[in-house]
This record gives sequence, C-alpha cells and structure tokens, in this order.
Amino acid sequence: MSKLTRRSFIALTTALAGTLAIPKHVLGATLSAPLKPNTDAPTTLRETVKLGPVVRNKYRQLIAGSGESYVTRTDLVGGKASKVSDEQRRSLAYLGHFSDIHLIDAQSPGRLEPLAALTKAMRDATRPQETMTVNVLAQMVTAVRASMTSPVTGAPMLAAINTGDAADSKGGHELDWYIKILDGKDVIPNSGLDGQYQGIQAWESATYAYQPPFPHLDSYGEFGFPTLPDMLDKVVSQTVKSPGLPCPWYTTYGNHDALFMGNVPVQPSLAAYATGERKAATWQPMATQMVDWWGLGTSSFEQMMLQVHTKFSRSEGLHTVAADSGRTPFTRTEFMQAHLESPASPGPVGHGFTQANVDNNTTYWEADLAPYLRVFGLDTCNFASGANGSLPKDQFDWLEARLAETQKQNIFALVTSHHNSMTMNNTAQYAYGPQQPLIEGDEFVDMLKKYPNMIAWINGHTHMNTIIAHPREDGHGFWEITTASCVDFPQQQQVLDFIDNRDGTLSIFATTIDHDSPITWREGDYSQAGFASLSRELSANAMAYEPDVLTGSRLDRNTELLIKAPFDTKTISDAAVQTVVAKAQAQLLANSKKEV
Repeated sequence: MSKLTRRSFIALTTALAGTLAIPKHVLGATLSAPLKPNTDAPTTLRETVKLGPVVRNKYRQLIAGSGESYVTRTDLVGGKASKVSDEQRRSLAYLGHFSDIHLIDAQSPGRLEPLAALTKAMRDATRPQETMTVNVLAQMVTAVRASMTSPVTGAPMLAAINTGDAADSKGGHELDWYIKILDGKDVIPNSGLDGQYQGIQAWESATYAYQPPFPHLDSYGEFGFPTLPDMLDKVVSQTVKSPGLPCPWYTTYGNHDALFMGNVPVQPSLAAYATGERKAATWQPMATQMVDWWGLGTSSFEQMMLQVHTKFSRSEGLHTVAADSGRTPFTRTEFMQAHLESPASPGPVGHGFTQANVDNNTTYWEADLAPYLRVFGLDTCNFASGANGSLPKDQFDWLEARLAETQKQNIFALVTSHHNSMTMNNTAQYAYGPQQPLIEGDEFVDMLKKYPNMIAWINGHTHMNTIIAHPREDGHGFWEITTASCVDFPQQQQVLDFIDNRDGTLSIFATTIDHDSPITWREGDYSQAGFASLSRELSANAMAYEPDVLTGSRLDRNTELLIKAPFDTKTISDAAVQTVVAKAQAQLLANSKKEV
C-alpha cells in the first residue's frame, strides 16, 4: 500500500505548521519520528486502585494494586486469536472515551437530596463526594492528556467522545463547568455565596447525608466516614485548573442532560426554586416544593405567588441560601448552543452539534474522524420521563440509511450514545402531542448487526465497565463498549485504539484510566488532586451498594477485542493513514504546552 512520498510529506508538514502556528522544523521532527507505545501513560496497565484495609469501623482506604495486562477476546472471530507482529499492525484511530461525568452544583436549591431519606431508589440524590466532581474531571482530563498517545501503538489521540450525563441536575453552572474543564479553563466549583458552602452536608437536620463537619450525627459516622470540619468551605473556594483536552472532542445527550435529576421533565416553576434563596434540608418541605413544581400552572400570577411563597416560607427544614441565577435549568437548545459557543480550538465547533441542530431542534449528528471512519452521535434519551432510554423511529431510520451509505463507501462506522443495549427499554410517551415509535435495545442491536462495517458502539449510563460481543451468523458482528463514570467508584474512563492487523482482522484495544490523583488519600490534603483522591475514597465506601462491582470483570476492562474486517483494508492506503496520524500529531503538539 502506498505511503506518503517525500514531496507529499514536506507539503503536508508545511501546511500543518502554518495552520497551527508550529515551527516547521519542530513539527517535521515530530512527524518523522517512529511511533512508539506510550509506556508512561498512567493507565491501569501500570497500576490499579484496590480496596484496602478497614481503618474505622467499616470504612476502607484505597491502595495501589498491580497493573492489569490485556485480555484477548475472540468472541467474534471463532475463538482464534490473530498472530501478528507489532510491526505489521497500524493504528487507524486512537480515541478517548468519557461518560457519566456528572458535574454537581451541590448547593442548588433545585436538587432533590431529601428524597434520599425516603427511598433507596433516590440514593444518588446525594453522594458523600458530590462537592468534588469538578476536581475529579480536571484530574481525569490531566490523565487523558498524559495518555495522548496510545499505550499499544503510540498513535496520537484523534478525538475524545463524551457519551452523556455531563451535568447531574441539568443546572446552568454544571453545563458551564463541564465545558470549561474540557476546554482548559479555570473553574471555582461554587454557586451562591463566595467562599462558603451552603447545603445539606453542613446542616445537622439532614441526617440522611454525609456531613463532614459532624458525621457522628448520621449513619455515615457509624460506618466510619472521616470528620473533616473545614473541607466543605475549602472545596467550594478552590480554583480548579484544567489543562484541557489536547484533541477535538464530541458529546452526546445523557438522561441527566435531558431531564431534571435524570428522570423528569423540567417544569417552569422549578427555576424559581433552583435559582432562589430557600433550600430544603428535610423531606417534608421538599415534598411541598415538589407539589408546587409539578402542580402549579405557568400563568404570571401563579408564578408570582410561587416566588412569594418560596421567598417567605418559614417551614421547618427550609434554610436561607444565596440566590444564584446561574443555576437556571438549561433547555435542549441551550445545551447545544453552549457547545457551539465553546472555543474553536481544539474544536470542533459545536462538538458534534451544528447550527442546523439548534435551528431544527435535532439532537443527533455524524462526523468523519478520518476518511475511513465515521462516528454517529445519537440521542437515546426519553424526554417524556424516566432514566432509561430508547431511540425514536426517525433517528433509527436516519442511522440505518447512513450505515448503509458508509457500507457502500467502505467506511468503518462507530456509533455513540448514552444508553446501552441493556437500558434501552423506556417507551414512555408524552400524554399529548405528536408521537412516534420508540426502538428498544434488542431491535436496535438487530439493525446494527445488518451492517458489517458497524464495528463498535460505545456508551455509558450504568456507571459500570462492561463489554458485550454482538455476533452475526456469518462471523461478523460488533463490540458494545460501556465505560464507568467519573462520579461513582471506580471513577474510571477509557481510551480505545482501533487497529488494522492486516490479516483480515481488526483489534480494538480498550484500556481503562484512573484520574491523576493519589491512590491513598492523605488526611488534610485539600489540593486539587487531593480532593479528587478523597472523592474516589468516599465513593469506594458507598453504603447503598457494593461499589467494587462497578469495575466490571477482567473481560470488561483492559482488553483486545478482535473482529473480522468488514472489507479489504488494503483499500485504505498507508498514505491516508499517515495523513490522519500527522494531522492528529500536529493538533496534539499545538495544544501540548498548557499544564495544570
């Protein structure tokens, strides 16, 4: 297969250097050097995070464990592993995968934390680590930057994809913080009163929540959670610095981006509480608020009376907090518009969404990451109600038509969405207005299997590392790859290297990544990385479920996923691959100077 000629290489280097303002000799030296596996990447190949000894009652620390090598999965190739040399292989695309970031504005009056006292179904309404989500994301971005070249092939990261649930409570601050951290801007993770935490973790009556100043008052104290008197004010006062992603990044909708707390539509009256100055600490006033949210109409008089009631109510369990208009729940259009207003570098503009999406209120997209790789960003959220998802028929038909087109063109297809096949079972419909059929997981998988060029579907939602093979009768098929979350243990994300073995098979190397923070938290470490470390430790001591289960099995983490090539990959020239790699290397070089 033809490679770049010397003349073509010089022309490409000159063009990239001029476009990205990189000294030509520096870029030329980078592009001329052979690719080498990134053995220094802070992945779980080198070291893992393990549950450690009990230090108080049932509370456990985390400790470092040995690295995990790749497990080869041959489910889709008849049980036979490919025997190829590293020199024979070539990376077609190296990608980062984020999901379930869940940035939380923990002080917003619009959150439903008191409901955690009533039912285990609302256990995620409050988490011990909820004030530190911005720190975790910044340190995850730092880890991904350190993994900007592949631990397998050394290929540069072509793009990163976020598969939804960037914001936890659909709040304006949460959306703003998430985009800023990925783009490399500073964030102070506070809303309301500067330098002071105002919320349930500081109120003694909220005994259903972890209260760092006085955990002895609640069940968290019995479990052994630490006493941290000044932690809350320190975490909301800190300026969190992010190096930003060094490559283009894309995003899709998650149910928490689409619905309030990921489950119910936002009513207009909710904004009065979310942005106001009264926050409930116990469930009784919260129940009254919820009746107002979903029971009142939208007339100006009713809204005025609601605001008066909100401001002057003195029900027991209601606290006065600083009002903040930045907590206003965002709309579907505002979510997409915020991505369009994100800086053009590293891009792309809109991060998948286009102005046409905003104008037409369509929430799905496609993009060519390479001449031979097309990615589809789906919206599997049910905007009517419920955390689980499904795919509207018009989107289903659009995707099938586009997959058929990519197959004719010998282009690999990568599908991305928030929900996975196990959680696409929500067929709730609006009571009024136009409706269309909603496609569930089994039917969706059957459609995807019709197209051999469809090689992988990456997603999230369950907060659990999971990899499922979807075989076809003719020996082809695709891999479904679900990553964990940034908010719950193990707080991991992943990188994916799509490799042409040049023997009729492809390999997808999936590698899990821990965020860049100390594995064992040192008491009193309130640095940016220290808060991220503390967050992971607190999440590892979740009392409502066994957190270690979310890491998945060894077949769901560091894996080589083999698949039969859907067409003769000789049709993809080495020159085409070299050009894609060179552009990605230049992009990384142009964005590699910023450090935390």
